[in-house]
Amino acid sequence: MSRIHEAFENKKAFIPFITCGDPDLETTKKLVIAMAENGADLIELGIPFSDPTAEGPVIQEADNRALSAGATTAKVLAMAKELRETIKVPMVFMTYANVVFAYGAEKFLSQAKEAQMDGLILPDVPFEEKEEFASLCQAYDMDLISMIAPTSKQRIRMIAKEAKGFIYVVSSMGVTGVRSQITTDIASLIEEVRSVTDIPCAVGFGISTPETAAKMAKLSDGAIVGSAIVRQIAQYGKDSIEPVASFVKAMSDAVHNS
Repeated sequence: MSRIHEAFENKKAFIPFITCGDPDLETTKKLVIAMAENGADLIELGIPFSDPTAEGPVIQEADNRALSAGATTAKVLAMAKELRETIKVPMVFMTYANVVFAYGAEKFLSQAKEAQMDGLILPDVPFEEKEEFASLCQAYDMDLISMIAPTSKQRIRMIAKEAKGFIYVVSSMGVTGVRSQITTDIASLIEEVRSVTDIPCAVGFGISTPETAAKMAKLSDGAIVGSAIVRQIAQYGKDSIEPVASFVKAMSDAVHNS
């Protein structure tokens, strides 16, 4: 059984996201450990990119801070390998096709495998163009995580049928960021996914409170939270470990009790 599968087994999964290298890689390491200790079931590690098209201003600014502080793909891969010595929960990279291409796709995946990463999310790679990444991921035993959005419509079943690991359900149109409410009909979207696969579905984009996290987890198999955590890191910088740990604890409790 894969680590990702275990993250969803007999419970709802809480999945936090952070941008690696914001404010620096040493703080990122401490944050990842604190999140794992406070109920994170799976952790998304964002590799910073200069043009993150799916991200709202909060994560764009985090990417800029990380790149300015000297974060590189090689350094993030090395940090992930170090983290795996103490972290047992599954970890997946979230980044953009260009980052992987620029590094060398095969080299990237072989080093991600060495770091015992469990999967990869590439929000700018459409389903129809995923094959070259999918075959490499398969060769290195990594799950290429599919995203399904409200706009996927007739493609939902097609994407779901080939999905690996878990499905990242995008709750709303537009880019990542905190939203006051989520109006998409998540339930029917997930129902459609479940008509073709039993792979877990986790909802992300716009979740910023324990109440919303619990509500989304109730409709699906888990909740993904990024911008709300990254905003705290922007506010507290190197002193963000404690506030992020208590925020993650509140969120994971809400998801696990949903």
